[in-house]
Amino acid sequence: ELALKSLGSEGLFLFSSLDTNNDLYLSPEEFKPIAEKLTGVAPISEFEEEETPDPSGETLSIVAKFQPLVMETMTKSKDGFLGISHVALSGLRNWTAPAAPMSVMLARQFKAFLPPKNKLDLGDPWWIIPSELNIFTGYLSNNRFYPPPPKGKEIIIHRLLSMFHPRPFVKTRFAPQGAVACIQAISAFYYTIAFRIHAEFQLNEPPDFPFWFSPGQFTGHIILSKDSSHVREFKLFVPNSRSLNVDMEWLYGASESSNMEVDIGYLPQMELESTGPSIPSVIHDEDGNVIDSRDPSGEPIQFVFEEITWQQEIPWEEAAQKLEVAMYPFKKVSYLPFTQAFERAKAEKKLVHSILLWGALDDHKPLSASRPVPGSGRTLRETILESSPILALLNESFISSWSLVKELEELQSNRENEFYSKLADLHLEKYNFPVEMIICLPNGTVIHHINANYFLDITSMKPEDVESSIFSFSTNFEDPSTATYLQFLKEGLQRAKPYLQT
Repeated sequence: ELALKSLGSEGLFLFSSLDTNNDLYLSPEEFKPIAEKLTGVAPISEFEEEETPDPSGETLSIVAKFQPLVMETMTKSKDGFLGISHVALSGLRNWTAPAAPMSVMLARQFKAFLPPKNKLDLGDPWWIIPSELNIFTGYLSNNRFYPPPPKGKEIIIHRLLSMFHPRPFVKTRFAPQGAVACIQAISAFYYTIAFRIHAEFQLNEPPDFPFWFSPGQFTGHIILSKDSSHVREFKLFVPNSRSLNVDMEWLYGASESSNMEVDIGYLPQMELESTGPSIPSVIHDEDGNVIDSRDPSGEPIQFVFEEITWQQEIPWEEAAQKLEVAMYPFKKVSYLPFTQAFERAKAEKKLVHSILLWGALDDHKPLSASRPVPGSGRTLRETILESSPILALLNESFISSWSLVKELEELQSNRENEFYSKLADLHLEKYNFPVEMIICLPNGTVIHHINANYFLDITSMKPEDVESSIFSFSTNFEDPSTATYLQFLKEGLQRAKPYLQT
């Protein structure tokens, strides 16, 4: 109360965003972002002091490519951003180019991507940055402007993402956070490492309120020597194959419980790529003498690199899928694209288990707002869709799919394929915001559906208060939501019997 009286609500909001341990005291470390902002001088941090470049070490040149978010893809653009202050979106609108179009890094910094000794099998994932959050631990504060100083293996990820924007948070506020990797290929001296990173950016600074920009994921690969002295190739990017790939959230007031706006949009390009293999920073001749990096005519000396012969490798798609399952255990069930799911269901004479959402089931934190919205895809994927009984039944009896409402609206209006258009139409007829779970026949006929909000409402009730026998509780499982979702799936199978037998 005293702090509020002294600073006012907005002053206290700024103070709290810096006071990371909530002790109502700003340590020099906590005050550092403001000092840097006011003086324009960033002191050399501890981790930079530790990096004493090896004179014979190699350097890697990396370029950043960035195309800003397409504002027209945001839901709020449909009414011309009515009621949204220009200030709230200023950080987003002003972000039109990468913070550092090019950077030169030490090859040895990339040793963070090397596998631990117990993870040397192809496709066996490990955590570069472990996820520290789950459905029980909750989420990290929205009321922050400046990232905490990165430590250990976070340092190289932070440095890379800083090429896009000066305020990357290498750990997202919501699960699944962190970075995961696996070996995609092995040679005598090299690995190809596939990786996936969940990180986000803070686009605003005081006196504006926070604006969080969360790409669905960063993925990519690195080819590096087993001793990390040489990097042959590096690429990191935000996938852009779906119609929406960024989640955005921004606060409207000076407290954690303030109103928060949520939207999703499309980012055409955000990628980092090495310009070529890493090269020695200092070149020695056969006698060990330092020589000029340019030949007598002034042209840079050209390096010749041996061709890598891979002894074992797996396809990129397989590596990416292993990383996806590590981040999202519910993906132990394959979720096929919408139209493909119906083709597979027809071929295998199975039902389609479909989830229709406003925001994505993976990669985004749909509708997460300032605290998790009950019916969000995030709540589903971290509870019922991860449970063993549900995974078993879905794998055995269903073909699963998830779709964005926007994608099905586009499919619905595409009259080139009447069957696909009709499938989308039948789905959208049953959709209610924010998430609808649907069971249907291979021809698209919906035989059962339930809205996520209703589902979560009834599973939070006492069993004796649930009227519908369709969603009766089973005594075999302690978790009512798992039991109820199992009942939903089994009811769908029961209703479908007359159709599937013909």
